[in-house]
Amino acid sequence: MPKNFPISNNVKALREKHGLTQSELGEAIGVTRQTVAAIEQRRYSPSLETAFRLAKLFDTDINAVFYWSN
Repeated sequence: MPKNFPISNNVKALREKHGLTQSELGEAIGVTRQTVAAIEQRRYSPSLETAFRLAKLFDTDINAVFYWSN
């Protein structure tokens, strides 16, 4: 069974709110569509740099994109 990381995120909701596909988002932040999908599904925790790129792209605080979940 795949491991879910303890950090949850709102990437999918923010991506859809901004009208982006996974491919478009990946291109905008320098990762692949597959990486975006893995982040959205909590199968991958992105680097700190990627996390900040997401927050900047969505024009929001990083805490609005990522948060700790138990």
